[in-house]
Amino acid sequence: MTVSTESTSPSPSSSSSSSSSSSRNRAGRLVVVLGGLSAVSPFATDMYAPGFPEIAASFGTTGSAVQLSLTACLVGLAVGQLVLGPLSDAWGRRRLLLAGSALFSVLSLVCALAPSVVVFDVARLLQGFAGGAGLVVGRAVVSDRFTGTQAARRLATLSVIAMTAPVLAPVAGGLILGVGSWRLVFVTLSAMGLVLSAAVWAWVPESLPAERRGTGGVRAVFAAMGVLLRRRELIGQLLVLGCGLAAVFAYITGSPFVFQDGYGLSPTGYGLVFASNAVGTVAAGMLFGRLAGRVRLMSLLAAGVTITVASMTTLALLLAVGISTLPATWACLFGLTSGFGLLLPASTTLVLAIGADAPGAASGLLGGTQFVLGAAAAPLPGALGGTTAMSTAVVVLGFVLLSATALVTLAHPGRGPAGRGGARSRSTSGEEATPGRR
Repeated sequence: MTVSTESTSPSPSSSSSSSSSSSRNRAGRLVVVLGGLSAVSPFATDMYAPGFPEIAASFGTTGSAVQLSLTACLVGLAVGQLVLGPLSDAWGRRRLLLAGSALFSVLSLVCALAPSVVVFDVARLLQGFAGGAGLVVGRAVVSDRFTGTQAARRLATLSVIAMTAPVLAPVAGGLILGVGSWRLVFVTLSAMGLVLSAAVWAWVPESLPAERRGTGGVRAVFAAMGVLLRRRELIGQLLVLGCGLAAVFAYITGSPFVFQDGYGLSPTGYGLVFASNAVGTVAAGMLFGRLAGRVRLMSLLAAGVTITVASMTTLALLLAVGISTLPATWACLFGLTSGFGLLLPASTTLVLAIGADAPGAASGLLGGTQFVLGAAAAPLPGALGGTTAMSTAVVVLGFVLLSATALVTLAHPGRGPAGRGGARSRSTSGEEATPGRR
C-alpha cells in the first residue's frame, strides 16, 4: 500500500489570497471607525438643536444664550483641529484618537449634567475641541496608510459621512426628545464616544511610527505648519474648500427662512427639501469615488467649483429679474450641494497630498479653515435684516466666486499636483502605503 505524502500546508497562492483578504478586512474596519469619528462631531453639533426651547426653559435663560453653545462647539472644533493635527505629527495618531474620543464621552456627560447654561457652554466648547481629534487625526491616518486612488476614495467616504451626519443628527435628536429630555441627547453622545473609544482601541493601530514623527519638539511641529502656509498652492486649496464650505453654511442658515417664510413650506416640507439636497452631496461624493483614479483630481475639483458657480449665478439672475419660484430655487440649491459633493473630497485629497510631509498639520489647517470660514459665513444671509432668497443667494454666490477665484489664481488648475488620482510626492498607484513609505 502506498501512503500519500502530499503536503497539507497551504499553497503560496492560497496564503497570499488569505493575507490579501485579511488586509482588506483590516482596512475596512479602519475606515468604519474613522467614519464614526468623522460623524460624531457633526452629530454633537446638530443633534440637540430640536431641544433648544426645552434647554432654554431648563436653565431659565434666553434662546440666544443656548444658541451660543452651538457657536462654542464650532469654535472648539476649529481650534481643536488646528492644535491636535500638528500635535499628532509629533506624538502619533493613536493616543490622540483615544484621548479625544474618551474626553468627548466625558464632556458629553458633563453637558448632560450641567447645572447652568454657563457650565453647559464651556462644556460644549471643550466637547468640540475633543471631537476635533476624530476629524483631523482621522484624515491624517488615511494619509499615512493610503496613497493615490485608494486615499482619494477613502477620503471621499469620510467626506460623504461628514456631510450626511448633519442631516441625520436633528432627526435622531427629535426621536430621542420624543422619549426623554434634552439631557438624554448628551447621554447618547457620551455612549457614542465610549463605543468609538473601544473601536479605536481594537481596530486603529498606530499609523505613524516613531521614526517618521516630527523631531525638535512641539515648537518644531507647529513651525511645520508655518512652512506649509508658505506654499501658495496649499493656500489656494484651503481657500477653495473653506469658501466652498462657507457657502454651504450660509445656505444652511438661510434656507429655513427661504423655504418656510418665503415659499410657505411646513417644517416637514422644508426637511424634505433639505434632505433631498443632501442626497445631491452624497451622490456626488459617491460619483467622485468612482471617478478617482480615472479622472484628474484637479479636473474633478474644477467641475465641482464650476457647478456651484453656475447654479448660484443662475439663481441670483432669476431672482434679480423677478422669477422667484420654489422649483427653480430648489433646483439651483441642489446644484450647489451637488457641486460641493465633488469639491470637498477632491480638495481634501489635494491638500493632504501637498502637505504630505506633515499630514497632521495639513489636516489641522484644512479643518480649521473650514470651520472658521463656515462660522463667519453662517449669520451673513440675515446680516442686513430679514433673511430672503435674494440675500441668501447673494452671500452664497459671493463665497463660491471666492472659491473659484482661489482655484484659478492660487491652486493653478492643470499645473498643480493633478496626477491621475494623486498628487506631488505621493504614489498614484492606489496601493496601501506601508509604514515608512513616502
